[in-house]
Amino acid sequence: MKKIFFFIFISCLFFSCSNKIENVEKSVYYWKSDSWDLSTKESTILKDLKIKKLYIKFFEIDHNEAYGDFPVSKTSLRFYQQEDLDIVPTVYIKNEVFKNTNRKRLDTLADNINFLINKYAKDKFERVNPIKEFQMDCDWTLTTKDNYFYFLKKLKEISKKEISCTLRLYPYKYPEKMGVPPVDKAILMCYNLINPLENHSKNSILDIEELKLYLNKKRKYPLHLDIALPTYSWMQVYQNDHFYKVIYDGQKEILKSLKEIKPLWYEVKKDTVVDDFYLRIGDKIKYENLTSAKINEAIEVIKKNVDFDANTTVTLFHLDEKQLSNYTNEELSAFYSNFSR
Repeated sequence: MKKIFFFIFISCLFFSCSNKIENVEKSVYYWKSDSWDLSTKESTILKDLKIKKLYIKFFEIDHNEAYGDFPVSKTSLRFYQQEDLDIVPTVYIKNEVFKNTNRKRLDTLADNINFLINKYAKDKFERVNPIKEFQMDCDWTLTTKDNYFYFLKKLKEISKKEISCTLRLYPYKYPEKMGVPPVDKAILMCYNLINPLENHSKNSILDIEELKLYLNKKRKYPLHLDIALPTYSWMQVYQNDHFYKVIYDGQKEILKSLKEIKPLWYEVKKDTVVDDFYLRIGDKIKYENLTSAKINEAIEVIKKNVDFDANTTVTLFHLDEKQLSNYTNEELSAFYSNFSR
């Protein structure tokens, strides 16, 4: 009898310490710069999936010796009368920005980013819920870590907003080496695991075995963690065995002009016009896409190895009707709900 009570006690203790996600907040990234408005289909996706949070790339920050730090790829998107939608301004900052800099320049950078975000929010996103969070997206390295972390602290001080940042799998696995960013929360980016130009035999967007190398045991990260999942595909074009460009649009039509030569790889079998360039007979294309089964397999790996809080945001990358047409609404909805099962 004592053994039974002891077993019950241990079981209760175990389940009381469970970190199962109880509430999934649904969100999605919007990464396009040239659209003034969401398409009807994209608006319908938000409505049907009951997505209330949208991470919008407001702009990117680049750097060169002539101009210093400067914004590029500014969003053209506008929203009016969207009181039920939470907008999170997101800024992609190239790692070069934090090389060979100083505190004075970083102070100016934080001040300029805060100013530009607020200007865009006022001009383009009227009558939405008040903006509470800024997100910074940067692939920092050991050599840029200190400058990036100083910038994050300064932005928090200036903006008075909640600050989040993206977190790649390497710094997630090695926080003692890569540091923990001084933000309110981080979003774990579970994609783009492999350099697409270096490994030609694997899907660089999401490879399950590569994912398991980083998520190989249960870990509790020092910050609250949210999760980002890929729902996009691309075609890498090679001409004369040299990388030429990436194609995002028109993939279904392009596939009609291709023949498969090995896993992931295709050859152009007839000349095809794509936007402003030609695909010629003999060109090679690496086509990387993700089935819903592959994404759900990744979700199980993530659930098994990442220690979540009860309330967690799951974000899909990204809101594009052509990319999301590869999945049914039921499949998209499951990418969220599977985290709480």
